[in-house]
Amino acid sequence: MMNKTNVMRLLDAAKTGYIPHEYDNTVTDGETVARLVGIPAERVFKTLVTESGDRRIFVFVVPVGKTLDLKAAAHAAGVKSVAMIPQKRLLPLTGYVHGGCSPIGMKKPFPTFIDASAEGLETIVVSAGKVGRQVELPPKDLAQACGAEFAPIAADRA
Repeated sequence: MMNKTNVMRLLDAAKTGYIPHEYDNTVTDGETVARLVGIPAERVFKTLVTESGDRRIFVFVVPVGKTLDLKAAAHAAGVKSVAMIPQKRLLPLTGYVHGGCSPIGMKKPFPTFIDASAEGLETIVVSAGKVGRQVELPPKDLAQACGAEFAPIAADRA
């Protein structure tokens, strides 16, 4: 029986069903994680934290095999531009470390956007808030759990 992460406790409290997945916590590459948990990469999503020019924080959730389209992300967020935050700011800002960042249960709620490709999927997988732990749930349940909206924000890797 695995210990529950804060993300799992929050989902339990909201009576939101999920399937937990566990993998080798030395792995932080999303496509390898997808292989380890046996789920196609287009259903495994990573959580990216950005900052706008006016210093507002925005969270974007995109498939691990894709990249965040910064222009599309800024458009979705209604700002001129967004840039990835430096990794050293991730933990103090969100409460999560690189490779274990979940859109659920951050220190403060930030405007969150999930790539529109998730909407047509039965379930997607996101970090459970610790490296080596993931939760699988329907995209609409994830959106509800973190107050997110869907937007076309992912792009193919160059």
